[in-house]
Amino acid sequence: MPRSRTHTPNGTRTRWRLGLTATALLTATAVVPAPVNAAADDATDYSITVDPKSTGAKIDDTMYGVFFEDINRAADGGLYAELVQNRSFEYSTADNGSYTPLTSWATQGSGTAKVVNDGGRLNERNRNYLRVDLDGTDAGTGVVNSGYNTGIRVEKGKKYDFSVWARTDSADGTPLTVSLASSDGTTLAPSLELTARGDKWAKYTGTLTAVTDSTAGRLAVTAHGSGTARLDMISLFPRDTYKGRPNGLRKDLAEKIAALHPGFLRFPGGCLVNTGSMEGYDEASGWQRKRSYQWKDTIGPVEQRATNANFWGYNQSYGLGYYEYFQFAEDIGAMPLPVVPALVTGCGQNKATDDDALLKRHIQDTLDLIEFANGPVTSEWGKKRAEMGHPRPFHLTHIGVGNEENLPNEFFARFKQFRAAIEAKYPDITVVSNSGPDDSGSTFDTAWKLNREANVDMVDEHYYNSPQWFLQNNDRYDSYDRNGPKVFLGEYASWGNAFKNALAEAAYMTGLERNADVVKLASYAPLLANEDYVQWSPDMIWFNNHASWGSANYEVQKLFMNNVGDRVVPSTATTTPSVTAPISGAVGLSTWATTAAYDDVKVTGEDGTTLLSDDFSGDASKWTHTGGGSWSIQDGQYVQTDVAAENTMVSAGDTSWHDYDLQVKATKKSGKEGFLVAFGVKDTGNYYWWNLGGWNNTQSAVEQAVDGGKSTLISKAGSIETGRTYDIHVKVRGRQVTLYLDGQEWGSFTDDKPAEPFRQVVTRDAKTGDLIVKVVNAQAADARTSIDLGGAKVASKAAVTTLKAAPDAVNSETATPVAPVTSTFDGVADTFTYTFPGNSVTFLRIKSG
Repeated sequence: MPRSRTHTPNGTRTRWRLGLTATALLTATAVVPAPVNAAADDATDYSITVDPKSTGAKIDDTMYGVFFEDINRAADGGLYAELVQNRSFEYSTADNGSYTPLTSWATQGSGTAKVVNDGGRLNERNRNYLRVDLDGTDAGTGVVNSGYNTGIRVEKGKKYDFSVWARTDSADGTPLTVSLASSDGTTLAPSLELTARGDKWAKYTGTLTAVTDSTAGRLAVTAHGSGTARLDMISLFPRDTYKGRPNGLRKDLAEKIAALHPGFLRFPGGCLVNTGSMEGYDEASGWQRKRSYQWKDTIGPVEQRATNANFWGYNQSYGLGYYEYFQFAEDIGAMPLPVVPALVTGCGQNKATDDDALLKRHIQDTLDLIEFANGPVTSEWGKKRAEMGHPRPFHLTHIGVGNEENLPNEFFARFKQFRAAIEAKYPDITVVSNSGPDDSGSTFDTAWKLNREANVDMVDEHYYNSPQWFLQNNDRYDSYDRNGPKVFLGEYASWGNAFKNALAEAAYMTGLERNADVVKLASYAPLLANEDYVQWSPDMIWFNNHASWGSANYEVQKLFMNNVGDRVVPSTATTTPSVTAPISGAVGLSTWATTAAYDDVKVTGEDGTTLLSDDFSGDASKWTHTGGGSWSIQDGQYVQTDVAAENTMVSAGDTSWHDYDLQVKATKKSGKEGFLVAFGVKDTGNYYWWNLGGWNNTQSAVEQAVDGGKSTLISKAGSIETGRTYDIHVKVRGRQVTLYLDGQEWGSFTDDKPAEPFRQVVTRDAKTGDLIVKVVNAQAADARTSIDLGGAKVASKAAVTTLKAAPDAVNSETATPVAPVTSTFDGVADTFTYTFPGNSVTFLRIKSG
């Protein structure tokens, strides 16, 4: 995951080129006859030419997969089916300011119940426990857990497995009453009666059967009698997990993932992999500060697994650990693809660990991981896998080292040591490198240079961009070296879960398939989001404690992933001319988590005419405040003083301005980042800005906002000094922009690529012989299209699957406006006409004749 939701890494633009081979030519379009399948008065004419005699790229079965990271409560409270939150009382204020060891718990009864951490603990990795001092009254003393979201969800007639670890100093034992009730006191299941005996920890289990439905359940555990009882690892699991596995996965979420038929499962992150301390869990002190995700913490009996403060702001139990990830991948027929830390932090931390002993330990941990996955039961770690219930190997073939490191040289020095050790012992394992958090820029370029020079097998790319970027960059991989490292597109998404976002991603996916000889793996990200615990959006699957639903993006991914085909059939289609209208718009000033001062703003036309001049010696009446923050005139400068505010845009001028020079003096006064100077400002969601000292003051970039979604046009590493005044000059000429910092040219770009609305790719399914014509029409007008199959012998009838909706349509718990519709089309011929609806994704499966 990139370091900042708001400052997303994005990329430069390159011109789109259709076709797979050097001989594939762009076809011009003539007006075609009226469509066979529909009348379309508001239609644009296109053509598609298929060349079935040429051979396109082979598409691997693992082409599309899923990326799981524990973000947005994706694991605890999500895919991991445990219904009790903070089951081992390990939440801590040190990890989250709002947490205590009794978060999500309430005490009840006449005795006392408190969390303690002493020598009586369950084990060294499960240090906190609940001490219950009983007073002998009938009411007893205990705790009540409220679960996640609105509470614990139960369904009438279903069974729920309860367990608790307990000990007691009462010679007669301590009776325990386990009950389920709703938040209003309604009984949800008959109570369960257990008795804890002995002053040594032991596990006690039972089953509750729900007598009614509820989404607001509360689990109560009450101890009776006298003396002291100790409780830990209080758990409630639905019996009906995915594949019926104990300690298993929430069924509806796992089924939605399985329905994608993913070719691989990448886990456990993401920023979880390489952020926080690289040290292991300290058995002596039991510290619980944020640690990078380390697989040995997550296997074995759940009560012996370490907990961790999640990078995304909450604690994770590791009940869903490496064994469960491997098992889930196997259950859904996906290739497991774990990612391990390379001792260079990412996600904005940008630190490299120089402890050689620690590096060697992590390398050995990685070798041990491969043995855990693939080793025989006679090996040390293969035996541990077998003891957990899986004597057969998991058939691990790929492993990623590192994630989004923004220090490419430091990362690569360590990566080479990992790769050398892995290749020496396991030469058949593909070791995956990465190219940092951006799809372009100095880090990206340096990382790719190092990867190419070292002949790395595969490079993981990540980027989150606006829909326009995806529509403009379908050709991204056309020019990649066919003999160089292969690409794993491990994280990508446009900014949103509306259908217009999914359309742009679908258009981009046609380019991924066309370049399947270079792009070997691809996964949308992130996978899951609990609607009440969102740190990141967009996400593929949304849920709460009782329901789940696929986003519009999910429906697109599912359509592509279930209709991949085995080989590309080269095809060409009509394209859109380059953009020629000049960049136009007003100018603006802004800050992001920074206070800054601006002075001497001047905008002059190409002919030298002064369009705007403001030295802020008077008031700020020329400026319109459209963002947040607090702006005022101070000592002849325009100053934004709210250090916490993000996007504090003020703008001035005319939206029709074009071909002008913008000059301004800017000074950072305090805060995390630098300052932003905008041009081509149309409104609050459409503009360009030069972001100086962004990404926690690690790089500068020009970003373009289109309908609120940002893309990066050019970026460079660098920071902004506090207290220093910078001279900024932006020169706009037509579609070209040149930027000067303190009189020196900083960079330039030309933004003339069209956001191409019509994209296509054709593949063949080797098993069925079907020709699969995949067309995205990301515009309001229908696309009346002449399709030439190049003499392919085909049946006259095609199976059609269509996704069509309004651009702003969003799937939710209660409505699914974006859903596939199937039909047939009985007009296929060597050359035929089909009208693809506006704002649609259409797959035609055409059988061989």
